[in-house]
Amino acid sequence: MQKIMDAQARVPRGMSRDGLVLFSYGFRPFFLAAALWAVLSMLLWASVLIVNLPVATEYGTLYWHAHEMLFGFAPAILAGFLLTAIPNWTGRLPIAGRRLIALFSLWCVGRIAMLVSGSVGVMAAAIVDGLFLPAMLVLCAREVVAGRKWKDLKVIAGLLVLSLANACFQLQVAQGESPELPIRLGLGAYVLLVTIVGGRILPSFTRNWINQFGRTDFPVPYNRFDAATITIGAVSLGVWSIGPESFLSGLLGLAATVLNVMRLARWRGWTTWPEPIVFVLHAAFAFVPLGFAAIMLQAIGLPELAVLHVFAIGSISLMMLAVMTRASRGHTGRKLTSAPVTNISYVVLGAVALVRPAAELVPEYSTPVLLLAAAGWILAFSLFIFEHGSMLCTGRKPLTVREK
Repeated sequence: MQKIMDAQARVPRGMSRDGLVLFSYGFRPFFLAAALWAVLSMLLWASVLIVNLPVATEYGTLYWHAHEMLFGFAPAILAGFLLTAIPNWTGRLPIAGRRLIALFSLWCVGRIAMLVSGSVGVMAAAIVDGLFLPAMLVLCAREVVAGRKWKDLKVIAGLLVLSLANACFQLQVAQGESPELPIRLGLGAYVLLVTIVGGRILPSFTRNWINQFGRTDFPVPYNRFDAATITIGAVSLGVWSIGPESFLSGLLGLAATVLNVMRLARWRGWTTWPEPIVFVLHAAFAFVPLGFAAIMLQAIGLPELAVLHVFAIGSISLMMLAVMTRASRGHTGRKLTSAPVTNISYVVLGAVALVRPAAELVPEYSTPVLLLAAAGWILAFSLFIFEHGSMLCTGRKPLTVREK
């Protein structure tokens, strides 16, 4: 009996054999809830377009849609990723149990508050919604500092920008102003996180995949070129946030496009074509230079909404879907290969990223394009729920020999 108790005591938090599986690791509740909210919120948005369903009318239905994509859906996936990745970076135990339930509850209450903002008031909804990102910021910063992983403070800086962007968004809406600046600022923070974290995981996963075949044509390791590309991209996004139609924004967008194309090529993503769960990461990152190219074109007249959706759906959402599927499988003990259902979700969401910007380019067909994009979005995340929902709720990763 003592041996069994000692063995149970050595089981890391997040790998516990008892308690709710859903709250045993950060990726579980947040990935599942993000996918469910992606479907539900888009159904509501589509209903607004079709039958003019009144949704968050006091807040502003268009602003609600933009907010819930940028500061509702996306932060949940970011939380699931960081709460799972940071323990690997720092060597510290993952957040689980009551603390995870408390953090998740903050996110859920924020979604409800925004949806019923007409009843509780815009300011009350804004205050409730504004609790989650700062809580995430404090929690992740504490883990990174405690683990003395100073280089990972770059990711914490991204959370800080997102928290400030959300606060600015809410303040401007409350004052009756258009929150264009915080939308660009928030999107820029996500894109910057993709360039930072993507630059860590894409070469690593690609190298592992190539290595299993005994080949040595590995991706180029992180070096000064990567650091320079990230820096130029950050400056480009910052200038775009402030002056999206300026000559300088267009010039920096061009520079960031070229550098990110070169960076992506150095990772040799085409070699992973036979394994979609790896290849999709490269496909998603390809929307980063496409987004910077759109910034360049905005300086000469491309509608801003087209630029926003190249980044929002392609660079951010497709990358998030790719990371969600891989992490859900890997951290529940499944093989790191994607099923046909998952592959379809990749293709559908990638197509949505290409189709949605056309709503601004062909305004006479705007509504059909928007509805087509909404349908594709709903399908992609419904397929994720169908494929991964049960494993997020019930599947425990088997213990290794060392952990038993």
